[in-house]
Amino acid sequence: MRKLRPKRRIPTMEETVEDPPTSAVLLDHCHFSQVIFNSVEKFYVPGGDVTCYYTLTQHFIPRRKDWIGIFRVGWKTTREYYTFMWVTLPIDLNSELTKQQEVHFKAYYLPKDDEYYQFCYVDQDGVVRGASIPFQFRPENEEDILVVTTQGEVEEIEQHNSELCKENQELKDSCAILQKQNSDMQAELQKKQEELETLKSVNKKLEQKVKEQKDSWETELLRLKEQNQKIALENEKMGVRVDQLQAQLSTQEKEMEKLIQGEQDKTEQLAHLKKENGTLFLSLTEQREQQMKLKQTVEELKQKEATATKKQQELTEPKNKKTAVEEQLVQEVEHLKAKVEAGKACFLEKYKECQRLHKQIRQLRAAALDQNFDLSKRLSENKIICSVLQREKERMERENDLLKRENSRLMSYMGLDSLPYQIPTSDQGGAGQNPGLVYGNPYSGIQESSAPSLLPLKKCPTCKSDITDDIFDHTLEQQHIQTLYLNCPICDKSFSAKEKQIFEDHVFCHTF
Repeated sequence: MRKLRPKRRIPTMEETVEDPPTSAVLLDHCHFSQVIFNSVEKFYVPGGDVTCYYTLTQHFIPRRKDWIGIFRVGWKTTREYYTFMWVTLPIDLNSELTKQQEVHFKAYYLPKDDEYYQFCYVDQDGVVRGASIPFQFRPENEEDILVVTTQGEVEEIEQHNSELCKENQELKDSCAILQKQNSDMQAELQKKQEELETLKSVNKKLEQKVKEQKDSWETELLRLKEQNQKIALENEKMGVRVDQLQAQLSTQEKEMEKLIQGEQDKTEQLAHLKKENGTLFLSLTEQREQQMKLKQTVEELKQKEATATKKQQELTEPKNKKTAVEEQLVQEVEHLKAKVEAGKACFLEKYKECQRLHKQIRQLRAAALDQNFDLSKRLSENKIICSVLQREKERMERENDLLKRENSRLMSYMGLDSLPYQIPTSDQGGAGQNPGLVYGNPYSGIQESSAPSLLPLKKCPTCKSDITDDIFDHTLEQQHIQTLYLNCPICDKSFSAKEKQIFEDHVFCHTF
């Protein structure tokens, strides 16, 4: 019997420090003619060293990591070497002697079986550059041995052979019977296999139908779940939106209360300013009357001064009459001059005070008018916004109720509901459904509820702006028109809001 092939031996540290370079290059890409192996035996005796002789061709240049390996015949890549040896680089490549090279393989590392091997020259890139003829590792053939037997042994062998032949015949008959039974069993097995194939085909079709039906149900259930999740998400968004609108509405109501309170305070302040204005106007009238009196007094004093001067001129002629009368007249003139100067100073002081009061009144009136105009405008806008937000809140609540009912209906359809639920009848929202939908249009209620949210618009007769009709009542109309006109608080004359400067000049004219 042929001996088992031992495992490939890995070179020891005595042979090399590292593995040789190899590659997975196929045999078609190798160049076997660049290195030629010489004196290769047909077989080598096991237990002895082997010397490999090879010749380098003219166009081949060896390199430092080239190696020669022993490969089993039939190898595919250079990684399948059994053992290897590094080649020795020649000193002079041009010399003919250096072309002839050799390597020695130790007996310990050589194969121990009788398979065919060959030498291969591999360069440092892992490419085969040359290969030898196949050879074996086996001992020399021994001479034929002559065997001598006796006549008794021959008869015993012949008897044994006849028994073996008889036993062989019996075994053949038994084998024929078994073959016949085997053929019958195979025919029956073939029939059963055909029936089994038919049943498998039917079963496969049924499984395919069941799988398709199951996939259809799972797809439908998944779609319903996704739809339910979307509706639940929309419901949550609507709830958040309603909460935001309610919070915004409460904030607007608080701001509106503050604005109303502020408007009342401004109204009281305006009334107080009007009262102060009247008081100042009366004071100004009294000052004007006093000023007129002072002017008359000054005129009288001037006339008296002129008369005194005339009398003084008349009295200067007679020098004998210049006594106590002249001195008295001079004193009266000086006294009158002092009174005139005091009246002038008082008049100037009163005039400056009057101008300061007029300026303060104009500033207070302008600030009060600006604040009143802004407050009136913000109040009207907040009332309009509040009314719109209230109706938006009611519409969102209606949509939220519709979404809740639709969500409950879908959960009831999928068998996920835990509370009793009544499916809406056709009178509630099924009249406009598509007959192709089995369970109706789930968004029909939402569309119907959202349709009335479009409020009709009305044009303002003054500024031509768009205002919703349901909130454009008489009170808001008056408030909206008041924001477009400025009324004089004294004569009730109306000015456009664009003529603010003319309005302020008109109010200022009432102070004179």
